[in-house]
Amino acid sequence: MGSYGEPFLEQQKRILIVDSDAAIRQLLQKKLTNKGYICSEASHTEQAIEKIRNSGIDLVILDINTQRIPIVELLSTIKASHPYMAVVVATPVGGTSIGIECKELGADEYITKPFILEEVISTVGKVLEKRRLENLKEQYQQHLQNIVGEQTEKIRNSFFQAVTALVHALEAKDIYTSGHSQRVADFSVAIGNKMGLPQQSIEKIKMAGLVHDIGKIGIKEQILNKPAGLTGEEFKQVQRHPEIGEYILAPIVNDTEILKLVRHHHEHYDGNGYPDRLTGTRIPLGTRILAVADAYDAMTSDRPYRKAMSSKVAFDELERKKGTQFDPEVVTVLFQISTEKDFNGIVYSPVMNY
Repeated sequence: MGSYGEPFLEQQKRILIVDSDAAIRQLLQKKLTNKGYICSEASHTEQAIEKIRNSGIDLVILDINTQRIPIVELLSTIKASHPYMAVVVATPVGGTSIGIECKELGADEYITKPFILEEVISTVGKVLEKRRLENLKEQYQQHLQNIVGEQTEKIRNSFFQAVTALVHALEAKDIYTSGHSQRVADFSVAIGNKMGLPQQSIEKIKMAGLVHDIGKIGIKEQILNKPAGLTGEEFKQVQRHPEIGEYILAPIVNDTEILKLVRHHHEHYDGNGYPDRLTGTRIPLGTRILAVADAYDAMTSDRPYRKAMSSKVAFDELERKKGTQFDPEVVTVLFQISTEKDFNGIVYSPVMNY
């Protein structure tokens, strides 16, 4: 890197001198050219704007007495169309307040006339060096953003793999849940789309659907696969699975919303659910969606203690429990979806495909 007043070795900088006085333009051009800069001239601002537009100027020295356009408008035009171009304004002696005002309007620096040539050279060097550092900073920040994006994608992929492993572990332990988590996720996505939820919310609901029963890993197999009705104590054990699921997922899911969806998917609309006995809209909408999708798929799937119900019987049960166990609006939306021709043709993709 050269010292102030010297052009940068990696690239010659292009400077435009705008002044109505030809002698001053030539004096500045000779001095700046001797320092290694590439210079051009303009006698008025309309000519300057044309050269700026076509010549790739890095810095313009602008005599404010030369401009025919109001300085506010001129600086605004230059900064809007060429935000990376530096501007040094030349003010008359005693024009410090004008120079400060120009800096507030977007100029990088000001110098006073009559010129002290070494001061001009020093100011040009400092301004260009400042711009170079600002550009480097922007490039570095963009580089960091790219790295963060790549790392985020890697973390996301690792998370998906962890979720897949957990779901497979659960399904290996409880044969009756095979495919259940994926179906709940798919039904939940269909409901969320029908209700017009934002895509980000739908993605979180989908993720929660895939892992909502992961806490059953902490429940004894003989309880999960018991062919007869559960005792009171056994049912209390099963009721712990939302909290266990939240506990299992917390180290790998950096999203409290997803964790809450998992924790609360057995809450009832009337407050008689578990584990926190939430009521109505205190239960997150995503959780209310999961609860309906979960119940529908559970009723229409084989379980160790009963055979699968028909869709009609399952919907009759959901209808009967609207406003007590389930959010009435969500039940209605699922019923609407069931009348659509592709409802029974939903393709339950592998766990990783979402």
